[in-house]
Amino acid sequence: MAGRFAPRPPRPDGAGRAAPAPVPGRGGRTVAPAAGIPRQAPAPARVRTWVPGGPLDLGLVLGPLRRGTGDPTFRTLPDGSAWRASLTPAGPGTLRVTRRGAEVRGEAWGPGADWLLDHLPELLGSADDPDAFVPRHRLLAHTRHRRPGLRLTRTGLVLESLIPSVLEQKVTTGEAYRAWRLLVRRFGEPAPGPAPERMYVMPPPRTWALIPSWEWHRAGVDDKRASTILRAVRVAPRLEEAVRMPPAAARERLERVPGIGPWTSAETVQRSHGAPDEVTVGDLHLPGIVGWALAGDRFADDAVMLDLLEPYAGQRHRAARLILLSGRVPERRAPRMPHGDIGRL
Repeated sequence: MAGRFAPRPPRPDGAGRAAPAPVPGRGGRTVAPAAGIPRQAPAPARVRTWVPGGPLDLGLVLGPLRRGTGDPTFRTLPDGSAWRASLTPAGPGTLRVTRRGAEVRGEAWGPGADWLLDHLPELLGSADDPDAFVPRHRLLAHTRHRRPGLRLTRTGLVLESLIPSVLEQKVTTGEAYRAWRLLVRRFGEPAPGPAPERMYVMPPPRTWALIPSWEWHRAGVDDKRASTILRAVRVAPRLEEAVRMPPAAARERLERVPGIGPWTSAETVQRSHGAPDEVTVGDLHLPGIVGWALAGDRFADDAVMLDLLEPYAGQRHRAARLILLSGRVPERRAPRMPHGDIGRL
């Protein structure tokens, strides 16, 4: 019907407008709001500023939390700001982080705003000690010199790192990122505050537990990974308690859930705990990259990788991060892992 009738010109006296909805007044009475009162603006952001004790590169610190360019829980904008949407113990929240000179500014919205700001320094590596790392290879010394702003983030949240890590088990990165994106947008809630478009907070444990089997299938997630996530969210409080444990003990608790092995637990605590020594084993590419960078051995396995990283005991994860940042990787000879999409079956 659009276009058949010309729109009526607005009446100067406001006649024909819908009457304002009554609002509750004292004593249970209803009071009609006065005409012309503008709609209330969203609550202002809670703000915190923090000055790090040394060089800080927001991209390097927060980069491991981003699951692909389309991650609905993470966004970077041309103005240099980084946005995160998180499900905190206090509820959903949105955090915007910017850097101006030596000062970092955090703005947060939603029920989880205070929690996000309280943990802002740890998120940006305040609990990390980069000086504990002593490079014993020229490559690592050179990379650390070029990347002085590298800090290991500590989110203080287990499930938000565990679930996407489970989705990344034995599939291509693109498949895992697609599954995370589809499931969070389908079952999460929009990020609070003035977050960038299409940003969402990941679903709470109960919502993950109620996702129908066909929705996992449409997202390209096989039964094994879906079942692992379902087992994990059923014991979510116990897993979140692990953030107060040392990384090794936290990994042990995570691995009690069937389907969570050393690869997944390491990927989780690297982010939730900021663990500098929890190196990832069982990875398809990392042993060859470490072997090539430190010994020219592109066919290194986990045992060789751990042997090469032994001089960095206590800082093995940081050493692996620096190797990846160095750009010294062997040329790919084997074909890429085939991309599968069970949602098309």
